[in-house]
Amino acid sequence: MRSWGRFIAAGTALAVWATVAAAQTAPGKPASSRQYAPVQADISALILAAEESTLSSQMSGKIRQIHVGLGESFKKGARLVEFDCSEQQAQLDSAEAEFRAARETHLARLRLHALGAAGELEVTVAAAAADRARGQMTFRESQLAYCKVEAPFGGQVTRLRVKQAESVPVGHQLIDIVNPASLKAQMFVPAAWVAKLRIGTPLSIHVGETGQSFSARISRMNARVDGVSQQLEVEARIDKGNGKLLPGMVGVAVFDR
Repeated sequence: MRSWGRFIAAGTALAVWATVAAAQTAPGKPASSRQYAPVQADISALILAAEESTLSSQMSGKIRQIHVGLGESFKKGARLVEFDCSEQQAQLDSAEAEFRAARETHLARLRLHALGAAGELEVTVAAAAADRARGQMTFRESQLAYCKVEAPFGGQVTRLRVKQAESVPVGHQLIDIVNPASLKAQMFVPAAWVAKLRIGTPLSIHVGETGQSFSARISRMNARVDGVSQQLEVEARIDKGNGKLLPGMVGVAVFDR
């Protein structure tokens, strides 16, 4: 009796399965139709600044003045940090004086040579001395240029790493800056999307902190897929508009595949 009951149950299950399969493959509803339906895919997007940098000291010395504060805006070429360069200025003044003296000596040798009172060797040695003095002056000018740290692009200050009157060595980090007007999104998408995504592919990024959505387009795609996670790194240029969006925020990128 038990064997007969199992046989009946198995037959009933088989009949139910056949009914479901027939419904799925009914005319007008192919079983494979689901794979062609539009799919919304949500991907985490880290908001980054296209322009950001940590400026470091190119000389050792004491900080004379810091011209900007945390969060303050500045334009390209603005002076951000200034060193006390009284010693470097004195060295430049001395180099300029030596160059003027060497140049006058060279000119005097040329006049004497024209009168036959100086030899060719004297003129050549005087010219070499003038060139050497000019090179020394140029070197001192380049050193003096390190006294002023200027902004490579317009933006805002995100971190001050030094204080006024502080002495720092060469290569010491001074200030972090960012351009919040130029933003991009970093995302990692499935490797299977390689065949679908292109430079210029549109998407939208929703940021929960602000409740706003921003349009964007794929601007860069990595040349390789990560072998472990099987994901592809892509970047998108964001059209910020008037929205409140800052680097470091995390949003959700929505692709309509």
